[in-house]
Formats: sequence, structure tokens, C-alpha cells
Amino acid sequence: MPELTIPHPPPMRPDASGPAPSGTPAVTPHSTPVDDHAPVRTAAEAGVVECTHCGAVHPAAVVETPCGRCGAQVHARKVASIERTWAFLIAALILYIPANLLPIMTTGTLLSSQTNTIMSGVVYLWLDGSYFVAAVVFIASIVVPVFKLAVLTMLVITTQRRSTWRPYERTRLYRMVEAVGRWSMVDIFVVALLASLVRLDALAMVTPEPGALAFGAVVVLTMFASLSFDPRLIWDPVDTHDTTD
Repeated sequence: MPELTIPHPPPMRPDASGPAPSGTPAVTPHSTPVDDHAPVRTAAEAGVVECTHCGAVHPAAVVETPCGRCGAQVHARKVASIERTWAFLIAALILYIPANLLPIMTTGTLLSSQTNTIMSGVVYLWLDGSYFVAAVVFIASIVVPVFKLAVLTMLVITTQRRSTWRPYERTRLYRMVEAVGRWSMVDIFVVALLASLVRLDALAMVTPEPGALAFGAVVVLTMFASLSFDPRLIWDPVDTHDTTD
């Protein structure tokens, strides 16, 4: 018995008055052309604002009023973002000096004891042949904190001056600071782990020193600084500049 083939109907024209001519693309009722170069409409232009606590979107008229979902105060931008970021950042910059100058831990045995700063510990690990561990401690304890402090300082200064210089790149730098922030406590974890493990042995001892406390405070302060900074402030001068043009 021969197979029965059902022909597909030809595509319809937008007015659905008949079959489309050959070579004419089919148009669905809900299809709309997409312009990749069309300007992006911001939330301010749309007249809406987002609650920074629960993410609910409200009309701009509810600014400075409680959120209908979580009850928190709705603000167009984080309150005193620049001032709070500067406060945490300056405190972190001040504590970063003793964090590197003061000893971070003391290791002792029955015969001798040794006190190390972060940098001297990196050098000791490198000379001892532990190249990978030395590289990890150096990147997590020296490179990452300096990178975070430098980037946050640049972001706060340019945002406070309402600069329109490279807003996309500055936003990506801020995201990088947020992403690497959790990896800055590697050496603090190592010190805590060693102190807890070595104390089980009566022949050796590892004691955390003030440098560990200062460095931990630097990491926490930079995390608070990045949380206090509002990246939307980077784009406010750009939107204003585009509007005036």
C-alpha cells in the first residue's frame, strides 16, 4: 500500500490574504524585528526602581517608601554609597601596612622557634621547594589585596568625579573584585588550620600573631567596601551625557 504524503501549506503573507510568493520569508503573528544597535532603555527612563533587598521592581514614585514585598526602604541608589565605600577603603589601606609588617604566625618546636610575616613565609616556602604553595600564598595574600584596593580606589575616585571614561570596563573590574574577594583569606585559613592541627602534637606549636588579625581585617573591610559601592553610579553620568546630547 503506497504511503500517504500530506503537503505543508505555503507560508502566509503578513496580511494572511493568501500564499506568499516564492522567495518571501514567512512572518509569524508575534515576530518583531530586533535591532542589535538600538539604544538600551534604562530603569530610570522606564520609570521603575528595584528594591536592593529582595529585587522587587516598583514604580519610581515609591522611592523612600517601604517595599511592598519585604518592607525595606526603597532607594534609587545605595544610601551614602561613596562615603561608606571610602570609609571602609581607607581603614583597609591603613591596616594593610601592619598586616604585611607584623608577623602572621610563629612556629615552634622543642629546639627552636620561627616567626614569619606574609612575605617571609612566601620566601621560605619558595626556598624550601614548595613552589605551588608559595605561588598560591603570594597571589592570595599580596596580589589579590593590592588589586582589590587599587581597583576600588580607582572606581570610587572616577565615580565621585562623575567620569564617563570606559564605564563598561569599570563595571567588569568591579565584578572581578566581587568574584576574587572570597579567595583573599587563604593564608588565614592555613594559619587557623595549622594552629588547630599542630596543637595536637606536644612537640610542635603554631601560634597566630597580630599580622593575621590585621590581614583578616583588611580582607573583611575590602569586602564591605565592595558591597557598599553601587556600580549603577558608574553609568549615571553616561546616561546624563547621552540625554544632553
